[in-house]
Amino acid sequence: MLKDRLVTDLRGAMKARDELVTSTLRMALAAVRNAEVSGEQARELSEDEVQAVLAAEAKKRREAATAFGNAGRAEQAERERAEEQVLAGYLPAQLSDDELVRAVTEALAGMDLTGRGAMGPAMKAVQAAVAGRAEGGRVAAEVRRQLGG
Repeated sequence: MLKDRLVTDLRGAMKARDELVTSTLRMALAAVRNAEVSGEQARELSEDEVQAVLAAEAKKRREAATAFGNAGRAEQAERERAEEQVLAGYLPAQLSDDELVRAVTEALAGMDLTGRGAMGPAMKAVQAAVAGRAEGGRVAAEVRRQLGG
């Protein structure tokens, strides 16, 4: 499982005294544990849920890097980008722009989507098709483009 791989890689990073990977994996495992105990009852997360937590953490790093970069804190921005790269190693490869266009086109083919209420069903179909291989903002922008709105 992905969680077990995170723990194993954390031990390896600690032995190798790799501070960046160690701190990043500790943060990721803490986020996974927090997700496991959130809600009414503690539970073990599924592989997809662990992947979703890691994707959210990677997105946080990307947004923080942008914010630090805009604030003139290049060193901190670089650290955030490096952490995002560590997390990216545990996520499925992201779709290129061309692959995303193709995936959205295929997912929307045969669906009768018109009017204001089309975005919700379209996003549901496309998110199922891309299965975490593209960030929601990119997917929404492409769906909007193809729906003509």
